[in-house]
Amino acid sequence: MHIPRGLSHVPGGELHRLGMHYGPPVNADCSIGGKRMRRVQKPGDIDIVPAGIGGSWEDDADCHILRLSLHPSLLKHVAEDMGRDAGKIELLPRFQVRDARLEGIGRAVKADLEADTPSDPLFIELLANALAVRLIETANGGFPAPEKHGEAKFPERKLRVLTEYIEANLDQKLQLADLAVLAGVSVTRLKALFRNSTGTSVHQYVIHRRVEYARALMGTTTMSVSEIALAAGFAHQSHMTSTIRRVLGQTPGEIARHASEFRPNLQRLART
Repeated sequence: MHIPRGLSHVPGGELHRLGMHYGPPVNADCSIGGKRMRRVQKPGDIDIVPAGIGGSWEDDADCHILRLSLHPSLLKHVAEDMGRDAGKIELLPRFQVRDARLEGIGRAVKADLEADTPSDPLFIELLANALAVRLIETANGGFPAPEKHGEAKFPERKLRVLTEYIEANLDQKLQLADLAVLAGVSVTRLKALFRNSTGTSVHQYVIHRRVEYARALMGTTTMSVSEIALAAGFAHQSHMTSTIRRVLGQTPGEIARHASEFRPNLQRLART
């Protein structure tokens, strides 16, 4: 978001808000909930504004801010999933927070907003949950809970149920909430158990399975590229092309050409 130089007011609302600066540094005079700070606002600086609290920012030059919003109910649900007492978690107004994880989530959101193709809803849910987890970890000026040793995993049968469901529904918009219900756990627990069990996140697992399924269709069917994209769960052909290029380092055209060259060899071998 482009913010013109000068004074801007943001009234309190029902959502928690974060503002991450990503443009050139500017001198800023900021007030949130009675707190005031004069500072040089640099790329990666994050202001946290809890729900119900307004603020004002006066900048000496135009600036660029990524604004993220989060409903308090999501924070409550994630806190309960983490075994925290949601009633004791207080999100405080904070200026110029420097946090690598919050910044990483913000940059992932920014990249998605600027992308030519829409992300899988699964990815957006993962980012929202990751943001909620990090805000809870750092609420009240606290620190993240220590990591537990001996990571828990899904039982083999339950993991098989999940992966078979994903495989059977690659052409659908998969949702974390649906997978959590299938596994009988919370969304936060699902993310942790799935990563511990497979070594990758739910989103990355789904992306790789879609890519592999699309590659298999290119080599074994006469379906068009646009048909394959939809069958494998991609939003459209260009979405599939960019994802396959990122994951495999090849374009669908290159994969199809390789498959067409390989099939005649197989036929000759079968006749001998």
